Amino acid sequence: MSTTAPTSDADLLDLLRCEGPLGVVELSEAIEVTPTAIRQRLSRLLAQNLIEREVERNGRGRPRHCYRLTQKGLRLTGSNFTDLALALWTQLGTIESDEVRSELICRVVEALAQGYSGEIRGATLTERMESLAGLLARRRVPFSVDGPPMEPVLTAHACPYPDLAEADPSICMLEKMLFSRLLGKEVQLIQSDQGGRMRCQFQPT
Repeated sequence: MSTTAPTSDADLLDLLRCEGPLGVVELSEAIEVTPTAIRQRLSRLLAQNLIEREVERNGRGRPRHCYRLTQKGLRLTGSNFTDLALALWTQLGTIESDEVRSELICRVVEALAQGYSGEIRGATLTERMESLAGLLARRRVPFSVDGPPMEPVLTAHACPYPDLAEADPSICMLEKMLFSRLLGKEVQLIQSDQGGRMRCQFQPT
């Protein structure tokens, strides 16, 4: 089983969002881990284009390296629009025309897919599913890829939008459409959360 939990780098990203730019020593003291561990996290986040490094020069002394969030990092750490999403989805459900409502949902899925597709990697379906799980993990939504290579299952260990799903379980269909679009293969919802007693699972057909 390959499990991808919410990134351990989230605390560092949040700190940079609120207090940055900061140097290695400042980050190490704030998060209470070693400078070596901080540098490893910074290297990982630099590679993901979530942060950028800048040089501060003070007189003749050695230049100081500081780190700050990129626009991509700012979008990731500031994406908390639960109330807005719930309001929009509720209003979408009031549209009487099934055709118009379906068209709008398809447009939403396509817009989301275009934003995420560049982060999906892998030659095989399982690799793409693991890449998708990693993408979701960076947004603090824990997913895992389970099962044999020929029958992989994408499991959600926490709902990305619990309030929204509780108000209208049909939101899972939008998620199914989005995953199908990102993976390049139709997936089906084989198990859904029921009052927190189950985990949502998606499997390619």
